[in-house]
Amino acid sequence: MPENKEIYIYNTLSRRKELFRPLNPPFTGLYVCGPTVYGDGHLGHARPAVTFDLVFRYLLHMGFKVRYVRNITDVGHLENEAEELGEDKIAKKARLEQLEPMEVVQYFTDRYHEDMEMLNVKKPSIEPRASGHIIEQIEMIKQIMKAGFAYEVNGSVYFDVEKYNKSHHYGKLSGRVIEEMISNTRQLEGQAEKRSNVDFALWKKAAPEHIMRWPSPWGEGFPGWHLECSAMSSKYLGEVFDIHGGGMDLMFPHHECEIAQSNAALGKDSVRYWMHNNMITINGQKMGKSLGNFITLREFFSGKHKSLEKAYSPMTIRFFILQAHYRSTLDFSNEALLAAEKGLKRLLQAMETLQKLAPSETSSTNISELEDKCYTALNDDFNSPVAIAQLFDVVRIINSVHDKKDSLTAEDIETLKRVFQTFVVDIFGLKSEIAAQGNKSENLLHGVMQLLLDIRQQAKTQKDYATSDKIRDELAALKIAIKDGKEGASWELKE
Repeated sequence: MPENKEIYIYNTLSRRKELFRPLNPPFTGLYVCGPTVYGDGHLGHARPAVTFDLVFRYLLHMGFKVRYVRNITDVGHLENEAEELGEDKIAKKARLEQLEPMEVVQYFTDRYHEDMEMLNVKKPSIEPRASGHIIEQIEMIKQIMKAGFAYEVNGSVYFDVEKYNKSHHYGKLSGRVIEEMISNTRQLEGQAEKRSNVDFALWKKAAPEHIMRWPSPWGEGFPGWHLECSAMSSKYLGEVFDIHGGGMDLMFPHHECEIAQSNAALGKDSVRYWMHNNMITINGQKMGKSLGNFITLREFFSGKHKSLEKAYSPMTIRFFILQAHYRSTLDFSNEALLAAEKGLKRLLQAMETLQKLAPSETSSTNISELEDKCYTALNDDFNSPVAIAQLFDVVRIINSVHDKKDSLTAEDIETLKRVFQTFVVDIFGLKSEIAAQGNKSENLLHGVMQLLLDIRQQAKTQKDYATSDKIRDELAALKIAIKDGKEGASWELKE
């Protein structure tokens, strides 16, 4: 553990690095916006998960007692999130698949958890769902209305942004200017009941066909997307807490609205340090479901996507993300992933080689500052690429000692073992590919099942339903259930 435990975090709100001082040390509150669970996670979901897993791991390592809250959005996130129009994303998925919305939520939440486990992302302390906190959201709306910053129209409740801006600063996180927002916002159908186009929904009246609805003082409806995070963060971390994280694409409107809601309801800023990871891009364009250019994590792990040259292991994806500073753009390419794969292999092989090195009485190289340099990098806004570069300097030394070109004392070797365990395993969360992907039997089963599903799909395409049904029924007899969906077939073992 270093003598200097001062960590500096780039605060998006102040636009500068600030010394991290928890509100109630050593206790630390960390809230991160989690996924909207209506489809499989993609690389854009992996980046904040890995980024804030690093923050979580490092704060724990440095002796902080962290309560990490990462939510699941399972209601209120509409298709057109900017204008708050269209269907609820989960309700639409449920309608298309002829399922209950909570079946969709459970299925994709389970798959998200499986993906996070593959990436070796630690579980948060609490993982609340928006649908489980309707009462808290209704109570917060009441507080906002009592303060005079919200109004009800035809069973919906909207936040009055222009009124709020007269006594507060709406736009202070994102840098948006409200006058410009008003002039650049067009009037859309369904928004006529708002006093201003920049106002946002706290509660939406449910149309007759809307599946997900709850009773409220304003009639049956559902909460606005932004409200859940304000309500759940204050419930589990208090009215003021330390760190709120998420992707840069959430800065506006989501996080800007969170700030406004919390100020209106509680009379204060809830968040002391705002952290935002930058985007994953493909050819300079943001990767995301709404743009249709995303690659799911499962496609990365299997290699089954037209843009992929091969399958990439979960640890390769994790290392790829950690190689870039979280505030920098990370551009996807097969070349970049191949380089990450090669680099990770060198790093893990050096760890194995380190265990076999024979010590010498004298050392021909100096490793005394390595540990401090790694801590210095991470204390500077969690600068993982600089810390990784320091480790690769030592990889060269380890290989040189192995080739009898250099020497290390027994004390040096023990220091290196501690440093690699601390940074590579404990803080960066990297581990051997065998450990990361499970044992060989599990990998073999996954490969065989994918082959059978492909053969079955080919049979269905050729209208050979006898073969398709035979594969399904024979697998069912082996207690392997096949589930067909819009995004292809999946399988699971039944007890």
